[in-house]
Amino acid sequence: MKIQISRLSPHQNGKVFGVLTALVSLVFVIPMALLVSFMPPGVDANGNVVNQPSAAFFLVFPIVYLVMGYIMTVAGCALYNLMFKYLGGIEYESRDQ
Repeated sequence: MKIQISRLSPHQNGKVFGVLTALVSLVFVIPMALLVSFMPPGVDANGNVVNQPSAAFFLVFPIVYLVMGYIMTVAGCALYNLMFKYLGGIEYESRDQ
């Protein structure tokens, strides 16, 4: 039995994908923050000490991933819903067992 997906819910899919990307970004952000916290301070061209980024700087990344993941998923779902009328939807095949 072939089934076509006729509509994707932009808000629901955006929430799920936004939270998912924010959580996955923590896999990279936490080790990166730990590595930066143990690095010695840098020096600029004039010999002045350059401070390390604060922990709040690293908290920005998951928030950006959450917001952008939400926005892009909502846009993608809205585009899919618009194009479904003209091109048809994603098809998949299933069977009862």
